[in-house]
Amino acid sequence: MAGPKEITERFSSRWGLLASLIGMAIGAGNIWRFPRVAAANGGGAFLIPWAIFLFMWSIPLMLVEMGMGRATRKGPVGAFHSLFGRFGLPFGLFVAFCTSAILFYYAVVTGWCAYTLTQVALDFEAASAGSAGRWESLSGGSGWAILFHLVALGAGLLIISRGVARGVELANKILIPLLFLMLMLAAGAGLSLPGGVEGLEYLFHVDLAKLAHHKTWLEALSQSAWSTGAGWGLILTYAVYTRRREDALLSSLVAGVGNNAASLLAAMAILPAVFALAGPAERAEALAGNTGLLFVWMPKLFAQMPGGQLIAVLFFLAVTVAALTSLLAMLEMATRVVMDFGLKRRRAVLVVGGLAVLGGLPSAWSLEVFNNQDWVWGLGLLISGAFFCGAALHIGARRFREAHLGPPEGGLRVGRWFEILLMAALPVELVAMLSWWIWGAIQGAKDLRGWLHPLSTFGVGTCLVQWAAVLLGALLVSGWLHRRLRALPKAAQGENGP
Repeated sequence: MAGPKEITERFSSRWGLLASLIGMAIGAGNIWRFPRVAAANGGGAFLIPWAIFLFMWSIPLMLVEMGMGRATRKGPVGAFHSLFGRFGLPFGLFVAFCTSAILFYYAVVTGWCAYTLTQVALDFEAASAGSAGRWESLSGGSGWAILFHLVALGAGLLIISRGVARGVELANKILIPLLFLMLMLAAGAGLSLPGGVEGLEYLFHVDLAKLAHHKTWLEALSQSAWSTGAGWGLILTYAVYTRRREDALLSSLVAGVGNNAASLLAAMAILPAVFALAGPAERAEALAGNTGLLFVWMPKLFAQMPGGQLIAVLFFLAVTVAALTSLLAMLEMATRVVMDFGLKRRRAVLVVGGLAVLGGLPSAWSLEVFNNQDWVWGLGLLISGAFFCGAALHIGARRFREAHLGPPEGGLRVGRWFEILLMAALPVELVAMLSWWIWGAIQGAKDLRGWLHPLSTFGVGTCLVQWAAVLLGALLVSGWLHRRLRALPKAAQGENGP
């Protein structure tokens, strides 16, 4: 393996790195998905396997990404190429495309959050009274969805164009404390409501019988895998800008624990409000869907609270900040990939921005397209995680740990447990999750044809066709990309100038 090249950009402090890693992990999904999934799967019984899988799935994959990023000083495509030559390019390209495809529609989600924040701030009464109609219009091809998609991307690209220290790091140093402050205020408001404590009791009550259900464990594993950002190539990208002896284990732990803490705070804000203000039928409906809970029901609930507009503004500000910090990580990953082919940052940002605008328009226009892309590439993250796991195993679990996760300067040491989890636990978890999701798609399909139909919104056929198209395209261009990467002067590879 070629030695890592010099990278002129660096995180200026450990706090800047940790804030950026926490921001990468915390996204809108922590707020609009976690409370519903936790409530639907037994509350406290769900929290136990969810916490276990943080250490049995997310942390090991985060460490693999940290090791690869520090060793190669390149994004996902360049990292797999540095480690495995032309053979590694299709795997790196799949990882980069999968996360970029999520970036395209995630910018739409960020726009939804910003639009809702604007609405509750400017006309709270109308926003809360017409939240269902507003959501149907917003998700059904409204010009507002497209406009705020562009606004979200513009804000993210502006920050990324300033570089790591003056852009990504500075933004996260401000946004992450703000995010936790807003979530704590929202949680306090929810708990202050008469009956709000009932929601908290539901969240933390442990029904041991629920732990005997495989669905509880698989839902917990899925939430941890999707929410922490492990296996996305995002941590790998941020690791490019760290010191060689940065404490990889501490960084991974802080990112993972910070992600889980934000999820719990969000649930402590939402569930008490739902239990205090919604009747039994409304409560069941409020907890039935991801987007409905956030964009339809929360404005309605806030309207019933004293000082509801202020609390709504604080809450949706937190949601928008969470979405933006994750969007920044995805944009930086895509920018890093382009920079590794010799473009300077500002030109790379323009390339990524153009692709993100075009790639996100279909999801901004059609909720059906959005749901399909979320299904296909959310599942695709399991394939990305498998590629990272396979890369480390190909090198050798022990060799990878000793060579790329060596003891930091006075920090936490990665022990033999990492090798055991990498060789035994992660492959089993990957097979279990993928099998479970495929089985769910089979059960949800009306017939075999629907299950395999390549144009269905949900199904296995649509995943297989899109994954195969990306892998085939990656194989076709890998030879050309291999020659281009080898032809680049070392000084030009990943140039970080403006």
